[in-house]
Amino acid sequence: MRSVWAVARNTIRQAVRMKIAVVFVVLLIILLPLMGVSVTGDGTLKGRLQTFVSYGLSLTSILLCLLTIVVSVYSLTSDIKQRQIFTVITKPIRRFQLLLGKLLGVVLLDVALLVLFSAIIYGVAIYMPKFYDSIEDELVQVDNEFYTARASLAAPEVDVIKDVDETYLRLKQSDQLPQDMPPSKIKAYLTSLKRLEKRAAEPGRELIWEFNNVEPIDPNGSLFIRFKYDVSVNPPDSHVHSQWFAGDYRQVRYGDKAETPIYETPVRRDPVRAFREIEVPAAAVAKDGYLAVGFLNVPINNTVVIFPLEDGLEVLYKADTFTANFVRAVLLILFRLVFLACLGVLGATFLSFPVAILFCLVIFFTASFSGFVLESFDYLTENVSSVYSYTIKPAMKLLPQFDRFNPTKFLVEARLLSWSLLAKVVGLMVCIKSLLLLLIALLIFSYREIAKVVV
Repeated sequence: MRSVWAVARNTIRQAVRMKIAVVFVVLLIILLPLMGVSVTGDGTLKGRLQTFVSYGLSLTSILLCLLTIVVSVYSLTSDIKQRQIFTVITKPIRRFQLLLGKLLGVVLLDVALLVLFSAIIYGVAIYMPKFYDSIEDELVQVDNEFYTARASLAAPEVDVIKDVDETYLRLKQSDQLPQDMPPSKIKAYLTSLKRLEKRAAEPGRELIWEFNNVEPIDPNGSLFIRFKYDVSVNPPDSHVHSQWFAGDYRQVRYGDKAETPIYETPVRRDPVRAFREIEVPAAAVAKDGYLAVGFLNVPINNTVVIFPLEDGLEVLYKADTFTANFVRAVLLILFRLVFLACLGVLGATFLSFPVAILFCLVIFFTASFSGFVLESFDYLTENVSSVYSYTIKPAMKLLPQFDRFNPTKFLVEARLLSWSLLAKVVGLMVCIKSLLLLLIALLIFSYREIAKVVV
């Protein structure tokens, strides 16, 4: 273990002597505070905070990722190229200890820099409201919609299997099924149509969604109904009039004794195809975690109102603090750096410095857009999709999906980054994929011929 620590310390000193590491550190130390006083966002305090945290964490993550790749590759390839490794491996140190020391040194450097830069971002974000003359309403808004961690409950889906089967059978009997589509895609299309029908409200009609396991940490606080409208016919002013209620609807449906109040909103006017939020007291949630949300399409609209399937409606409630959520977001970045450190060490075991850098950058940028690539291939034709499913798709699945586990999307929208999700990332990205890269690196380096004997 002493040998591993010695190599780790030497790796850190080697990284500090690199000019690129100093440039990255100085760049972040200067840019992060400047961003805190210069960002404008949409002009509101919430917009400034969201923009700063998003840009600050993204810049920190990208620069540290690039630094990790460069240091992890250079620390080993430079030793081999400059023949310094000959003086190391002739000492009582095993090759696997050398690799583990290199990796440990890179990870420790990442931890130190990540703690420094995340502390700057956190401090600026906490004290930013004091830099501006914010009104009371803005301070309340950022407390409810930024300085928090809100859990999300999506609107439950209605079972439409029976309706889909009946519609499919009717179309098949009347010979109206598309000939160029397989049955699975036809049923998937019919399923989305039937679900949209359940989320459509004609003028004067109500829609009711029921949620369970709603557990706000502050029963005296608030929860938020986040929604987005779509319409069959666009109104002249592109706005929809509606009325909402939230509470224990069972007391109305079954005549149960009222234990929690039902909150109703006055008739409101909201734009179509734009996200809006309604604040409701958390006291609307029943003791057993039940909550019903109702929507009334006011007759004056004269159009069908539709809630999209993916993001049409959800309930947000405070489930943790901003500080805890920020710490978990920083840990997400750290896990990404651990993977890249293992990747860099692997590349350095069998490639030269420029080739190993290119190898790591290709995998890094591919992993950063892997979610987009996987989704885009879903729209291919059946023949091409079959080839893709057995070739490219399995390879893409092996990569970590950096865009899927992007920490900024949780902090900017004040979404809860749960410990369970963090544990999943640790299991997939660190315990499986990073460990696999390290084992391959150890295997390659153990059998690599460092120098040839010339007679």
